[in-house]
Amino acid sequence: MNIPTVIQHQKIIYPAFHLPIKRGLIGIHANVACKKSLLQQLANREGYIFTANQGDYERLTVRETVRFLCQLSTTKQQDKEWLKRYQLEEIKRMKVGSLSESERAFLKLLRIGFAEQQLIVVEEPFLELMDAERQKGLQLFEDLQHKNIVILSANLEDLLSCDEIYRLDETGLHSMDISDDADEVVEENSKPLVVKKIKTKKNDKVILFNPPEIDFIESIEGVVHVHVAGESYICQMTLTEMEAKLQTYGFYRCHRSYIVNLQKIREIITWTKNSYSLRLSTGKEAVVPLSRAKLQELKELLHI
Repeated sequence: MNIPTVIQHQKIIYPAFHLPIKRGLIGIHANVACKKSLLQQLANREGYIFTANQGDYERLTVRETVRFLCQLSTTKQQDKEWLKRYQLEEIKRMKVGSLSESERAFLKLLRIGFAEQQLIVVEEPFLELMDAERQKGLQLFEDLQHKNIVILSANLEDLLSCDEIYRLDETGLHSMDISDDADEVVEENSKPLVVKKIKTKKNDKVILFNPPEIDFIESIEGVVHVHVAGESYICQMTLTEMEAKLQTYGFYRCHRSYIVNLQKIREIITWTKNSYSLRLSTGKEAVVPLSRAKLQELKELLHI
């Protein structure tokens, strides 16, 4: 599949390249801008597009949702088979709106299993999945190996189960080698890429977080605080260092003192003509400021 060059604001997002489409899983490691542009281009092709911000059916139960998906597709399987296959029987009577964030995320991801198209493009499938739902997601992709699946992610760790992995940036699409005997991915003719952890401290204990776990980061009088599920942890890095380290994971500098996880944004609040904030979907109510100069750029990143 040939993908044309994308240029925005006189800057190359990526040059023209050929995207190999074949049976199985193809992973593409890309930043937010590259993912957004590629999704827009692939949306015009004959395929099924799953994006990280898709909604769900909050008022339906889990079983009603799966039954509805069965009715929409040509699958010969019954809803009870899907519920059993992906270990959803214990929660089948629960309303989708009352599920945990991870359970809801997997139920949305399950839609790709009902796609009629041969080509399926999936954005950040594991971003909000905890361990149990992550295993179900891996099972789902294994069951779809007969399809042509392209996974787009800013988190390299989420692509390690793919048959082939590529990096997409302003220089083009580059193949990456997967090592069978090490937990690392090596780009051809480059140094090894290391999966990143964010080191924090609380009550004299060192705590490591995966980037997708983080809700937002703020700097208070020069001290960086990392917020996860309503709790705050001290980090020794500067806000600028954090911004550089987390950029490929979908984080955005929304204010001089704040960095936010784009996947956690629920609402853009307009207080006055020049005053804005972001309401986040986290363990506790969280609102962070948004600079007026950043508003338009953020809207473009969020496809709104």
